[in-house]
Amino acid sequence: MNEGADKGAGVGIVMLVHTAFDRAEQVARHWAASGCPIVFHVDRAVPTKAYNAFVRSLSDLPDIRFVGRHRCEWGTWGLVAATQAASEVMLRDFPNVRHVYLASGACLPLRPVQELIDYLAERPTTDFIESATTADVPWTIGGLDEERFTLRFPFSWRRNRYLFDKYVEFQRRIGFKRKIPNGIVPHMGSQWWCLTRQTLSAILEDPDRKVYDSYFRRVWIPDESYFQTLARLYSRRIESRSLTLSKFDYQGKPHIFYDDHLQLLRRSDCFVARKIWPFADRLYQAFLTDQDGAMKRTEPNPGKIDRIFSKAVERRTRGRPGLYMQSRFPAPGREINLTCAPYSVFEGFSDLFENFETWLARMTGARVHGHLFAPERAEFSDGQTVMNGALSDSAKLRDYNKWAFLTNLIWNTRGERQCFQIGPRDHIKGIEWNIAMDPNAQISVISGAWAIPLFKSNENFSEIRNKAAFLQHTERKHLDTLRSEWSKARIRIWTLAEFIEAPMEPLQTIIDEIGKHNQTGLAEVPKMADLTGFGQFLQNLKNQGMHPYLMGDFPVAQDQNEPQHTKPKPYLVR
Repeated sequence: MNEGADKGAGVGIVMLVHTAFDRAEQVARHWAASGCPIVFHVDRAVPTKAYNAFVRSLSDLPDIRFVGRHRCEWGTWGLVAATQAASEVMLRDFPNVRHVYLASGACLPLRPVQELIDYLAERPTTDFIESATTADVPWTIGGLDEERFTLRFPFSWRRNRYLFDKYVEFQRRIGFKRKIPNGIVPHMGSQWWCLTRQTLSAILEDPDRKVYDSYFRRVWIPDESYFQTLARLYSRRIESRSLTLSKFDYQGKPHIFYDDHLQLLRRSDCFVARKIWPFADRLYQAFLTDQDGAMKRTEPNPGKIDRIFSKAVERRTRGRPGLYMQSRFPAPGREINLTCAPYSVFEGFSDLFENFETWLARMTGARVHGHLFAPERAEFSDGQTVMNGALSDSAKLRDYNKWAFLTNLIWNTRGERQCFQIGPRDHIKGIEWNIAMDPNAQISVISGAWAIPLFKSNENFSEIRNKAAFLQHTERKHLDTLRSEWSKARIRIWTLAEFIEAPMEPLQTIIDEIGKHNQTGLAEVPKMADLTGFGQFLQNLKNQGMHPYLMGDFPVAQDQNEPQHTKPKPYLVR
């Protein structure tokens, strides 16, 4: 054996392989070049032809062994049995090995192998294995923490999920609990460990091994608890961490590293990473190199990239506020925010004021639309027929999914405040609750203002009366929604009578809430509609049996320029 082999004999690699044999061979030759003996276990599910070809491809390497094959299905005992068999051969055939490093065919050394050898030589009695009690780990997935050690799991979670769930339910119902063997406290952790010869041999040669094996054979996911538990009995010094960088998503599935993760892996300073995509040519080329091209010597620190993975998990589980992908809508209550940015909703203002949208846009610099949910079309600002994100003004397309229409509009115009009108004539059924429950919504309502267009219309009074009754009933139900205890929007409601008595204060409040503060107050106000005779109009509705109560008290002979006797205050709902 060459000089490098003599130096590297202190670390042996147990490699579990089931696919991508060309990459496994490439990595194995990298380990062997530094003198590390390797013992392979190949999944029994691999066809014999592929297995024999893999054995022949490595036949030129002297310190290579293959062991009897077990069926290695996820979460089952086969993975532990395979690791035991390979470890026994490693300890038997390579007496100079001080540490045994468990890896997979999808693992990739990130630093020169000699650095790992030197690192472990400086820590001859230290076992690197993640090992924590169930009470101390936050990563268990599937609702089985302590129960994975007290129930039996004879059925495969992947192949027989129905039987798996039913048998767990049955054991819970009858109160079944397995007895944990004396002397052990169940621990959990990553499957990928690096153990000293003394600890590993003590586990494999334990007089009670049959008892432990029998117990763990029916534990759920035993490869994450067998060695993690028994190492606590024999280890002189445990560092509860893995030297292999492996990250998992919120479902417990490993993250796969691709070529564009090159810099991320360099930042980790870890010795080994998994799970590497077999076609990540750039990663294999970058890391299976000489010392001059590899990373610097430093303490492994996967925590340096934890923030990125935490952000990825949050993005996967919660998405981005206000962005709804066509492929997956979040479950109700799982959204971070219903929309991505604040927006303003006005009800009744365009009925009371002439050219209100133009005035508001000039005062605030916001994008002010008309009635986005008008029956005929979405009234985009400036008469546009298509908005950002190819949103059409078609009422039919909009009404197919009104909430998606609104959230897309706000998302596609991020950085620009959106304002729009609604009213009892609009098609808001199905989204009014969404708007009311959205903390980003600022809703300003002048109740009863819908009567002004009727007052100015030239229709027969019987038709006006019927429309007034319908609009009032619709707006009353809408106001009940806004006043609900579930509403989270910033909501201000004035009756029409209250508003026209003192319009400056509410207008200034609205402008301020949008974010355009003016120390000197409003220099320009919108022109109010002429309401001469409006009080008599409301009285006529009363005389016809329709009681218009949402607009407040209007004296029959009221002059809109009459001096104020009282100054009512708008009220705030939530």
